[in-house]
Amino acid sequence: MSVKLNPYLNFSTDARAAMEFYRSVFGGTLNTTTFKEGGMPPGGADENLIMHAQLDSGPITLMASDTPPGMELKPGSSISISLSGDDETTLRSYWEKLTSGGGIVVPLEKAPWGDTFGMCTDKFGVQWMVNIAG
Repeated sequence: MSVKLNPYLNFSTDARAAMEFYRSVFGGTLNTTTFKEGGMPPGGADENLIMHAQLDSGPITLMASDTPPGMELKPGSSISISLSGDDETTLRSYWEKLTSGGGIVVPLEKAPWGDTFGMCTDKFGVQWMVNIAG
């Protein structure tokens, strides 16, 4: 049996838009379940928000949800998602898509340890690190 660690992102009301954006970055298959589909009583203002979303794209699995009704979203800046490897073309493509509409914290360039490294925040406020092995 194997173990896999998957990032799980929480949003206020834009999990669907964020996960569709990540699908445009990474490709793959996106499955979503709304609160209504997940068994919440129909008719609420939140019934069409995302209870669970999962993007599967090869070695990348990313999950997310909107904040459940009655709970408060507490955004934090103490976590980043790291993408690393030696497939420079793919990682640079991810970088370009993630920074579109977002911001660059550290430009993607040669780092003192010999790899190419950059940090950015995407248009949804999620922090990313990209490391391309030298």
